[in-house]
Amino acid sequence: MKVPSPVAFYPPLKSPRHPTPSGDRTMARLLMAALERAGARPELMSELRTFEPAGDPRRQAELREAGLREAERIVAQVGARPPAERPRAWFTYHVYYKAPDWIGPAVAGALGIPYLVAEGSRAGKRAGGPWAIGHEGAEAALDRADAILVLTGADREALERHRPAGQRLVDLPPFLDTAPWTPRVGPRPAGPARLVTVAMMRHGDKLASYRLLAAALGGSARDWTLDVIGDGEARPEVEAAFAGFGTRVRFLGRRDDRSALAAELRRADLFVWPAVNEAYGLALLEAQACGVPVLAGAFGGVADVVRDGHTGLLVRPGDAGAFTRALDSLLADPDRLAALSRRAAAFVHGERGLGSAAARLAGALEGVREAACA
Repeated sequence: MKVPSPVAFYPPLKSPRHPTPSGDRTMARLLMAALERAGARPELMSELRTFEPAGDPRRQAELREAGLREAERIVAQVGARPPAERPRAWFTYHVYYKAPDWIGPAVAGALGIPYLVAEGSRAGKRAGGPWAIGHEGAEAALDRADAILVLTGADREALERHRPAGQRLVDLPPFLDTAPWTPRVGPRPAGPARLVTVAMMRHGDKLASYRLLAAALGGSARDWTLDVIGDGEARPEVEAAFAGFGTRVRFLGRRDDRSALAAELRRADLFVWPAVNEAYGLALLEAQACGVPVLAGAFGGVADVVRDGHTGLLVRPGDAGAFTRALDSLLADPDRLAALSRRAAAFVHGERGLGSAAARLAGALEGVREAACA
């Protein structure tokens, strides 16, 4: 029996142990699970969060220094272990200008091990602005990476354009542990179309999406109800946006338990989310795995998790009228909605499970090891 190979794991944006749920926390956990299935033994090496959202150069400099000190600590700690217990590779999840990796490149260099990044984003326009320090750290980490696992086509374009010689770009489409997310069994209950959305209630892009959804629903001529699953500091503003719909809209709060969330999703006919500036949206995959097709705005990497016309519909970003028209066309055609439902479940369970992700990760790890030995 092959002994799992130790791999250092680090998420500078949000630890898998962070108390607040989010897509980043979920993906960090999923990556660790997929690494295990790929034959690795991931170890969370640090929970230093380098996220700096305000554009504060002083805070970014403090985080850089903290990261370098943390790297020194880890090198000393790992160096004291028996050789068989030392990591064979360093794996960082999600590097961009607001959450650079100051630790991984330093540790990987000191230990002489490959350095991999999953979900790395380049943003050249941040080079001279308030996030200049964070941008510098993110670019240095991405330049240093032996391999970058690319989650979306939106990220790939810039990564290809600035790829250093010898760096491997490996496609790793967003994925799920599909076990909890099973489709509904049995006929659809009678009554109005059941819409659902799942998102945190934060100011900024999330609130903009909620307001856009309310505007789109306000123009609909169809009979529907909407269940909103999520919570957060912007809840008063979200509730105000939907106040005119009365009892047609229910606010269910957070559903941290995956089984409870899956049960709510299975009751729905259509998942609706404008997805303003969404990176990709794991909730869209979860809905499809439950056999719920998606209507979303075509922002960012949303097209990498929803197959337009096959598992759902994507509309022009930020266009409430286009969203309304797409919604009404779907609700007027139950047969089309049912076909999208079947294909959505087949897509996620067939192509976006842990097994598919583990195979890609195993290939990436083997590739960088072979390159290191060449």
